[in-house]
Amino acid sequence: MGLGQSSKAPVTEDTDEVNFDHFQILRAIGKGSFGKVCIVQKKDTKKMYAMKYMNKLKCVERNEVRNVLKELQIMQNLEHPFLVNFWYSFQDEEDMFMVVDLLLGGDLRYHLQQNVHFSESTVKLYICELALALGYLRTKRIIHRDIKPDNILLDEHGHVHLTDFNIAAIVKDDLKATSIAGTKPYMAPELFQSFEGSHPGYSFSVDWWSLGITAYELLRGQRPYVMKSSTPANEILQTFHKVHPSYPAAWSLEMKSLLRKLLCIDVQKRISCLAELRDLDYMSDVNWDAVLSKQVPPGFIPNRRRLNCDPTFELEEMILESKPLHKKKKRLARKTKEHGSDSSPQNGQLQQRLDNVQRDFIVFNREKSRKAVADTESSELSTSEKNKAIEDGQNNNIEPAAYLSG
Repeated sequence: MGLGQSSKAPVTEDTDEVNFDHFQILRAIGKGSFGKVCIVQKKDTKKMYAMKYMNKLKCVERNEVRNVLKELQIMQNLEHPFLVNFWYSFQDEEDMFMVVDLLLGGDLRYHLQQNVHFSESTVKLYICELALALGYLRTKRIIHRDIKPDNILLDEHGHVHLTDFNIAAIVKDDLKATSIAGTKPYMAPELFQSFEGSHPGYSFSVDWWSLGITAYELLRGQRPYVMKSSTPANEILQTFHKVHPSYPAAWSLEMKSLLRKLLCIDVQKRISCLAELRDLDYMSDVNWDAVLSKQVPPGFIPNRRRLNCDPTFELEEMILESKPLHKKKKRLARKTKEHGSDSSPQNGQLQQRLDNVQRDFIVFNREKSRKAVADTESSELSTSEKNKAIEDGQNNNIEPAAYLSG
């Protein structure tokens, strides 16, 4: 069941900007706090992507615009094998759109809910792949701040990809972040100290704690600490100091040791970077180049014959959504005809904020960016070859010294 099976010819006009009309909407596959996600196909290249769309009015009303714009800013500068990479962004009167890699293997939360048992070797590979992503993010000075099974997607071969940068932080030089953000059951102890009034700040190590919580949960089917998003910060801090996670006897000593190093309350003693992880004896058999190039096969491969997500997303979009995506074109055309393109029923202050979104939104096209880089490199290479040819020509035409001294 598709959202809009269009039989129209592909868009072929040579325009610089990609827009909604360049994609065929196939079906809804998810939703989050910042919008909904559907599968789309780009009409000219036939490539499949995931498209996240966020209603502007809802974002303004919930004060979420800043996070959306920050995510666009962050993601346009990232590209890595274990991230969900960003391809295009554009907007229309109603929505902001982000087009990213399509990963049909589902997120790890979905598979936990399906009672999938993840073997220790599979979780070890996930840790390695995510560690490579975290190492890359560190070079970009980015703290993700929301690593959890929900934000880790699998591709069709079972490799992990980190997504959702809407609460990520960029830290300059050796400065620390101080604002509180994250999902409580996955947040590191040092984050809760800020709730208590002391502001020591925190850095990249918070992501490694979250990685430890996630790995433990994948292995055991439950988290090492029992807490909810509604649990007060002071209770959570007490839990960290009073409760000692239990490690099943069936787990290897090496895995238990690794998890203890990731789930270390003392930040100074916690594994907090890729180099520290690679130095462990447990990782001595890992071929990191093979991991990076996805040549190490995961132990769990998602079912390729099914869409690994909750099917109710499709029903909600088709039946319950008041402004379904597949009817957008007709809806906007009707609105323009009825009110004129510039008129708006919004009140003055709200309209001003919507106008600001329109102005500040970042339009992005990775395809175009790559072509520009390739053209520049080609041009530089051509100039270099030309200069070399001139030099060679000069070298070949050096006149004999006797003639020059004449």
